Amino acid sequence: MTTLVPRAGRRCHNVVNPFHSTVYFSPDLGKEFSGVGVDDPSAVYLAGRGAAMGAVGPGVLTGAFYNFSYELVARHIPAVWEVASPESVLGARLRAADSTLRRVLGEEAVGSDEMAEAARLALRATEACTRHARPLYAAHADLPVPEQPHLAYWHASTLLREHRGDGHLAALLSAGLDPVEALVSHTATGKGMSPRWVLRTRGWARTDWDAAAGRLRERGLLDDAGELTGAGTALRAELEEHTDRLDSAPYEHLGADGVERLTELGRGFLLAAAGAGAFPEDLIGKG
Repeated sequence: MTTLVPRAGRRCHNVVNPFHSTVYFSPDLGKEFSGVGVDDPSAVYLAGRGAAMGAVGPGVLTGAFYNFSYELVARHIPAVWEVASPESVLGARLRAADSTLRRVLGEEAVGSDEMAEAARLALRATEACTRHARPLYAAHADLPVPEQPHLAYWHASTLLREHRGDGHLAALLSAGLDPVEALVSHTATGKGMSPRWVLRTRGWARTDWDAAAGRLRERGLLDDAGELTGAGTALRAELEEHTDRLDSAPYEHLGADGVERLTELGRGFLLAAAGAGAFPEDLIGKG
């Protein structure tokens, strides 16, 4: 029996997940990766997110990431491992997270009791995460927990992000959405990345996007204007509900009071980071 109000876990995830993502939009990440010999923005992301899995090949990362084109991944993986080892990449990523959080939150927030509390709560939630069929989560779960509270919270947010993300990929497969169809339908909700960001970062061409939109129209999920139909809206809603079910354990383990408090703390840190310009203004939207 659940002790949580409906979607409490999802609401908590929605403020914890972006805390991890601050590093991917940070100039500090490029600076730290340049220091280990990695300069291309796509290589920085692919190596930075995938290094926990070790020096794997393009097929493994494409499968684990789901919505990147294999051709983009293969341009950088495994070549990047000849320049920088996964261990050096992980070190650069953690240093970038440290400098990013200090810059966007400020030293007072980084060293606050609230940050330490958020770290404790988020780490407690991760105690109920599971490794089976969750390759990105499982790889990150093998990494040590940083000692400093702001980095411990960032690490826990990474675990919770990848745990839900791995489950979401299972939901996408169950719904019969391929990588580009998943992106197109998510963007059509108004809550996904804009097409400009998708095409710039995921390695797909406009023709791939248009073809996926055509397949969604054939299934009755998208209309001629590119908006979700009733069936499309219902499918996206069920995807999130399916993901909620697969990701319920961490938040059930934390309990209703803990989830409410972590959501409150996480929202405060996220709003502060966003207010300091941690995320691009054109990241989300249909345009």
